[in-house]
Amino acid sequence: MARDVDDVRPDPPHKGSAAEAVGQDPDLEELQRRHRGFVFPATLFTLVFYMALILAAAYAPGFMSKKVAGAINVAYLFALAQFVMTFIIAYLYTRFAQRTFDPLARALLAKLHARQGDAR
Repeated sequence: MARDVDDVRPDPPHKGSAAEAVGQDPDLEELQRRHRGFVFPATLFTLVFYMALILAAAYAPGFMSKKVAGAINVAYLFALAQFVMTFIIAYLYTRFAQRTFDPLARALLAKLHARQGDAR
């Protein structure tokens, strides 16, 4: 017998519950705003940088095939820069999260635990 989709979903938080209160907390909205403020620009930059490699390879093969050192050309350097850029973005995200997201998340967790304690 097939299970109904509603059978596997968790119950929504009850009105006045700790989870609902945290979901409407201005600190959660601030956390989400700061997260989007980092993630969206970083994602856009990553996509533009990646597409630049593809477009340069397609429309500027002369430039991409210029030798830089021995058999290394601009295309190889640009492709390797993709990996470097990925690690830089990950490092920046980690630092930004530790300084910005983690303190807000800890405060929200403390509020949730305090509210759950009050509800018992």
